[in-house]
Amino acid sequence: QVQLIESGGGLVQPGDSLRLSCAASGRTISSYAMGWFRQAPGKEREFVASIRRSDGRTYYAESVKGRFTISRDNAKNTVYLQMNSLKPEDTAVYFCAAETNGLGSPRAEMYAYWGQGTQVTVSS
Repeated sequence: QVQLIESGGGLVQPGDSLRLSCAASGRTISSYAMGWFRQAPGKEREFVASIRRSDGRTYYAESVKGRFTISRDNAKNTVYLQMNSLKPEDTAVYFCAAETNGLGSPRAEMYAYWGQGTQVTVSS
């Protein structure tokens, strides 16, 4: 199985950028579709972005489309989430996850492996 560790979160101001990283160990990320989810206080975990295993096709939630970019570096066994033009409503704990089907589903229940999360706070 794969172990995932997120990093790169922090406190930023509206309009700023952050890049989250998800370092994998145990298995190569090329075996999975990879996704990013987030969970704000008092809210359910929600899909942010995913990247398909076979061809690297990407999918995004409407709320982040055009601002966030998911990518992966198989050589470094790492997945990234570049977040630009951050808004206060982007504040949440961000989780990286691996999906064995390889399709990049927006459904959290399709992902078998999860990291511990990294906090992103957007505030002036």
